[in-house]
Amino acid sequence: MEEDQELERKMSGLKTSMAEGERKTALEMVQAAGTDRQCVTFVLHEEDHTLGNSLRYMIMKNPEVEFCGYTTTHPSESKINLRIQTRGNLPAVEPFQKGLNELMNVCQHVLDKFEASIKDYKDQKASRNEPTF
Repeated sequence: MEEDQELERKMSGLKTSMAEGERKTALEMVQAAGTDRQCVTFVLHEEDHTLGNSLRYMIMKNPEVEFCGYTTTHPSESKINLRIQTRGNLPAVEPFQKGLNELMNVCQHVLDKFEASIKDYKDQKASRNEPTF
């Protein structure tokens, strides 16, 4: 029981997002009756293949993850189902959180490099007195 409360506490930070003053569920955790915490399906609302495939890749890099896959529910719905199955006693929520954090770090690195390249380009143009975009 305490483990379930701890899992719910960890998930609470990921569950909701604010949109126009109302709380909308951004993430659901679906677990079949009688299954353990090592095999969980996460439903991510308002997401598509862009997040699904990159998150699946980041999660599968973890050697403790036995399976990770995702599906889109229907082309007209913006929702993906991400299934994670881990080895041993590792709860599926931990590689999920780690994968999200690693993906955010990669995106931040790409953004930093992109912004630095734009600055370098503008500096080169300014040193040659050429107009920039």
